[in-house]
Formats: sequence, structure tokens, C-alpha cells
Amino acid sequence: MAVLASSLDTRSESYLNNRQHSLDKLAEMEELFAEAARGGGKEAVDRLASRGKMVIRERIAWVLDRDSPFLEISPLAAWRSNYVVGSGFVVGIGVIEGVECVILGHDPSVRAGAFNAFNSKKLMRGLEIARENRMPYIQFVESAGADLGGGGGGGSSDPEQGLRRETGHFAESGRLFYEITELSKMRIPTVSIAFGASTAGGAYQPGMSDYNIFVKNQAMVALGSPPLVKMATGEDAENEELGGADMHTSVSGLGDYFAEDEMDGIRLCREVVRHLNWRKLGPEPSMPSDPPVYDPDELLGIVGEDLAIPFDIREVIARVTDGSRFEEFKPRYGQTLVTGWASIHGYPVGILGNNGPLMSESAEKASQFIQLCNQIDVSLVFLHNITGYVVGASFEQAGITKNGSKMINAVTNSTVPHFSVIAGASYGAGNYGMSGRAYGTRFTYTWPTAKIAVMGPKQQAGVMTIVQRRAAQRRGLPFDEDANAKRVAGTEFWLEERSKGLFATSRITDDAMIDPRQTRNVLGISLSASHSGEVQGTKEFGTWRM
Repeated sequence: MAVLASSLDTRSESYLNNRQHSLDKLAEMEELFAEAARGGGKEAVDRLASRGKMVIRERIAWVLDRDSPFLEISPLAAWRSNYVVGSGFVVGIGVIEGVECVILGHDPSVRAGAFNAFNSKKLMRGLEIARENRMPYIQFVESAGADLGGGGGGGSSDPEQGLRRETGHFAESGRLFYEITELSKMRIPTVSIAFGASTAGGAYQPGMSDYNIFVKNQAMVALGSPPLVKMATGEDAENEELGGADMHTSVSGLGDYFAEDEMDGIRLCREVVRHLNWRKLGPEPSMPSDPPVYDPDELLGIVGEDLAIPFDIREVIARVTDGSRFEEFKPRYGQTLVTGWASIHGYPVGILGNNGPLMSESAEKASQFIQLCNQIDVSLVFLHNITGYVVGASFEQAGITKNGSKMINAVTNSTVPHFSVIAGASYGAGNYGMSGRAYGTRFTYTWPTAKIAVMGPKQQAGVMTIVQRRAAQRRGLPFDEDANAKRVAGTEFWLEERSKGLFATSRITDDAMIDPRQTRNVLGISLSASHSGEVQGTKEFGTWRM
């Protein structure tokens, strides 16, 4: 397999400007990571420590194998919302006793681990990752239940808003129990460590799990808390007799393991995972996993602030794949899409990367390439920098809708794992054709330079102007150009802000915003996770117009 040749000039003004732009974005991202890691703040963390409790990231750090990585999912959720960055909840992939697991849990330093709209979505995403990739599911249980106060700092006293939050949580929690049970049915182990309170519906988190570890003098698992029991039945009950670790491990039988303290609970969790005798069903890495020939640090200088300025996606491929090797497929046909075979950390992959809008020929090439990868059971990596499928009368006559539909058909029906990295733009139907989040992609990551929207802000604002001007003409009314200019400026600003990758990742429309230099390692972890299950392609695709 040939080594890609790079023409990237690392001394050029454009490269240096792009690099500085990326570094500025990364600095902003690192500040937000640090904010998320602080949880509820020093006072809340100190209060937990005085009770012998750890914050969630500390618990996870202790349960992981020494020096093993932890790939956190949606770490910047809830940015620019009423909730703390990260939403007081951590989800990620880590290695316990040599087994890749999905690990998740509430941070008790943030509003006592209460559920909110953001961390509920992260929780459901964690369950989805465990199910789709056949990975053991480890949940650290400690939650005060639904957050009805609006997240602290900006909460609303409107009872209707509180009711909507409560109703939403009710629907999500019900699905949570269903999915934990479904994992068990699928022979995917589920393990709960109860570090604190888990009452009402939350009691079913351990109730539905295969293995339960309860921490002495901390765990409190019951369908009704003492105040609720008092109100419902008149009975006066203490935490320990109602739902404590001692009672559940010696009387009710809900608890399987009694932990003396949090560290003992973590030790027991590792022992449980050790005895699972877990075996991955997918193939092990089969290709040489030597590092790229070109320095991944150079990825910072490829994508600039102005996404209208093109870049060669091969420069990205050369800094992500093993040995910078890439066997390009159909290089002379449909040149606005680059397709070919490579490997990442030893895992064979097929890569599709944008070098311009999707034309009829490039869409047709993509359809064939996806079919070929399915025939040989090779996962697909999509590298996004796409404004969409090309539009216009001549392109329609050349079959862009027909061939674009073929590509979306192929993406939809493909059964090998898909992975998306959004480096630049990812607009409209181009996002769908490049296996965006809506298309069952196993993992989707964005770079700090990414933008995601229905279409570009300028184009969308321009379309609105054309529609409104024509509507005025039909009614015989004057069109106020000055008012329209102000409206366009405001619309463009609003759309521009909402199209930024940081906003998208904060709303959990991807799995994480990542440092471009870590793209190869993040994809390697994701590929390994997906190989916990079978990796099988299909030869069955929907009917498409020939």
C-alpha cells in the first residue's frame, strides 16, 4: 500500500494562521474541560470528602486499569445552559481488568447527582454505546432524582416548566430501566455500584442490573425515601433499615456484594469484571500499526477559520492512518470525494473524505465503495468537510438526485461500523450522505474548527430573503431593503453561532469535540470498542435507480 505524499507547507502564512486559530480554539476547549472537571466546586467537593466520598471522575480513575485511557463522551454537554458544563454526569469508555467497558455515573458534587435534560441524554447515549458495540455496562449510582429546579443559577419557579421537566424525566427513566434489562437479555453484563442514594425510579437502576455492589453507610436504595414513606403510609423509617447496604445484602437480597467503603466497592467492581470471562467477537487488529510518517501535530494547520477555503483531505488521512499508507479507490473519477483503504492502529478501514461538494460521480463512487467495504467486513471512516450535494439544473439533469440517493441508500443499509470525524463543514444532506449522527454512526467526533447546520448561514439567510421578496411581489407590496438587511445580519449571526462545533457538541449532537492531534488515537479506541461485537457487512441494499 502506497505512502501518501504530502504537499503541506508548514512555513506558509496560511498554515501558520490556521495553526494559531486551532490553538485558540483548543485553549477555549481546555478551559471548558477544566470547568467540567471542577464539578460542583471546591466547597461541594470538600463536603463529599469529609463524608468519605469521591467525585465521579475520581471514582472512575480508580476503577480503570493503570495507565489505560478513558474516552469521555460529551464532556462539554450543557455549555451555555442553566446547568454546569458537563451536566454533572460522566460517560465514557475505559478498560477494567483488560475489558473495554462503558462506565457512567452522576457527580454527587453537582446538585446531589440530580437528573437533568442534558445528563439524561448522555445516560441514554451510554446505554446505546453499550448495546451497539456489545460492551459491559458499569454504572456508578448516586442521584437525588429529577432536578426540578432548573439547574441552579437560572432556575424557574414556573410550575408548568417544572411539570414538563418531571414528565420528561419520567419518560426517560422508564426507558432507562427497559434498556438496562435489554442489555442483560442480550448477554451484555450490567454492574451497579451504589455509592449513595438511589430512590424512587432510581432504585430500579440496581434493581435491573446483573451485579450489585452496595457501599456501607452510603448506599440507600428504596422505592420511597423516608419522607415519602411517612407521607404515604405514616411509617417512620430510617435510611439503613429502609434501603441501606447492610439490609440489602443480608435481608432483601437486592445487594450481591457488601463494600466497606468506596475503594472497597471499586475493588469489588474490578473483581466482578475479572470473572466475566469476557471475549470480543470481532477480529483483532490485523495490519501493521506503525505511526504516521507525517507529524499529527501538523493537523492543526490544515483547517482554517474560513471554511470556504478548501484543503486536501488527503493531508488529514496522511496524519491519521498507519504509516500514512492509503490505497486510493477510483482516484480519477468523482474527484470531489476521496475513497480508499488504510488501517488505523492495526484495524483495516475504508475511508471516505470530502474534497469539495458531492457531485453525481462522487456520490456514485461512494455507493460502490461502501458496498465493497461491506463485502469484506471493513469498517468505514467518514471525514467531513462538505457543503452538501451540488445543486443546479445541469447537475439535476446529470443525475445528482438519483446518485445522491444511491449514496444515502448505501450509507443507510451498510452494516459495518461507521465512524465520522467532522473536521470542517458538514451541511444539509451532505451530513446524511457522509453518515452523520442520524444514520446510526457508531461514534461521531468534531474538531474545534467544525461547523454543522442545515446549510451555511449566509446561504440560509439569502434563501429567506429571496422567498420573502417574491412573496412581497406576489402581493404587490414594497419590499423594505433596509429592514431586510438588518434581519439578514441578525439571522446570519444567530445561525453562525448555532452552527459552531462547540454549540453542537454541547447539545450532544456528537460524541465529543476532540483535539485534532488525537484523531488517530480516538478512532483507534472507537474501532477497538466496536470490535467487541461482530463486524459483519451486508450484501443487501434497498432498491435504487440504476
